[in-house]
Amino acid sequence: MRHLILLSGHIHSGKSALAKQLCERLDGSIIKTRELLERDLRSTSRADLQAAGTQRDIATDGEWLVEETASMLDALAEEAIAVVDAVWHLRQLDALRKRYDRAVTHIHVTASETERLRRAQEFPEFDPAEYAQAQSQAMEVQVDELRHDADLVIETDRSQPAQILIRALAGLRLSAHNEDQLVDVLVGGQWGSEGKGNIAAHLAPEYSLLVRTGGPNAGHSVYLPGDVTHVQHHLPSGTRVAGARLLLGPGAVIAPTSLMKEITESEVAPHRLFIDPQATIITQAHVDSERKLVAAIASTGRGIGAALADRITSRDKGVLLARDVPELKPYLREASDVLGEAFSRGERVFVEGTQGTGLSLLHGEYPHVTARDTTCAGLLAEAGIAPRRLRKVVMVCRVYPIRVSDPDGGVATSGRVYSELKWETVAQRSGLDLDDLLEQELTTTTRRQRRVGEFDWALLRRASELNGPTDIAVTFVDQLDAKNMAARRFEQLTPDTIRFIEEVESVAGAPASLISTRFHNRSVIDRRTW
Repeated sequence: MRHLILLSGHIHSGKSALAKQLCERLDGSIIKTRELLERDLRSTSRADLQAAGTQRDIATDGEWLVEETASMLDALAEEAIAVVDAVWHLRQLDALRKRYDRAVTHIHVTASETERLRRAQEFPEFDPAEYAQAQSQAMEVQVDELRHDADLVIETDRSQPAQILIRALAGLRLSAHNEDQLVDVLVGGQWGSEGKGNIAAHLAPEYSLLVRTGGPNAGHSVYLPGDVTHVQHHLPSGTRVAGARLLLGPGAVIAPTSLMKEITESEVAPHRLFIDPQATIITQAHVDSERKLVAAIASTGRGIGAALADRITSRDKGVLLARDVPELKPYLREASDVLGEAFSRGERVFVEGTQGTGLSLLHGEYPHVTARDTTCAGLLAEAGIAPRRLRKVVMVCRVYPIRVSDPDGGVATSGRVYSELKWETVAQRSGLDLDDLLEQELTTTTRRQRRVGEFDWALLRRASELNGPTDIAVTFVDQLDAKNMAARRFEQLTPDTIRFIEEVESVAGAPASLISTRFHNRSVIDRRTW
């Protein structure tokens, strides 16, 4: 057993509310001493129960509580947490400490007499006479003496239950430590479609919580057994290849019908997925309003930008958030709570960004940008994670960066591409089949043919300055040379490919620790040391 939390304090001081919250937050077990006494008494009167408890304490020197609870407590797992609501005598505390030693933490909860009476009067069944009788019992009179033994004393007069919980967790040292660097971020280093989905799926099994930001204008393709390609538009790419919990943070932009379909296809149960109540909802009106942008800047036209703009400009009218959508209700939970629990347990968290740094609203080449900041800092803000939590930043770059063409086949509307090429040239250089290459290079969401250009070294350097990567993932190295598809280790790549990767490392100032050779579950050469 990891922790045995003993609560003490006067009636209506806030013990039971704290016990309930602790168990909910920590997935713990609760033992109510009142229920233990009620099993042997015909009366449920508080005064009768207090008197019976006092008699047992005297007769057994407090050992009865240990004897009653030992079988339950000893059966708990090594990392389990249990809360006893409540203890009221030093004999009980001493007996429990003697048996469970350092696992025991005693919290004494206090409230003024005026506040306790006010709380009691809020109950419909409040009986002044019974309340007065309970207050006069010896157990109740002397209970405040236990504050001298307590490891933590919490005065509750001016705090709501949620605030009391925060104080208790901090005192128990079960709050997440701010210095724990448990978060790794995956970010695109170019204009999106860098192959982030495959890299994210490769890394996902190493994490307890997968977080995705952005909206359904980006589709991340994942290879599944049986040579199946699955696309995740809302959910993290590791949803179907790892058993981790999933989180869509407050910065997520959601198309409810699309998300619910994705949840069903991926067989995601409500207890596994959490959606922050403040995530933005896309409506049909948002989609309709973006039609002009499809032709103007090759937007995907999925309504993300309009939904985010509406959230800013329509605050006086109110806009739809996740909390307003009935079908999302089973999944709603504040991201701060989900992340806080993960951090308090020392769990690793993976944040998967969408699109790429070159499309950042703030740092890309306006107006050919998306509606968000797609850098590492932007992703952390959207997820609700402090920069101090950051451990690793993996920036994904493909050997031939791409942008999309417009719906009519034009090449100018989606923005600049450095030294633009034809896919025929890439096929000739690499030895890949042109038809296969053209089919592979249709965009995931809109199914448009991608534009392609030479590797942009200036963009690599700029993206590295903005994101501060600790690692680079180099993808689509088969487009440098088809022979790389057979490589399973770094030294098996062609000499020209190795030289290219070494130069990427030099310009980016970070090691290329992940290299994708093809679209397959064995496609990633993993050179990490972490």
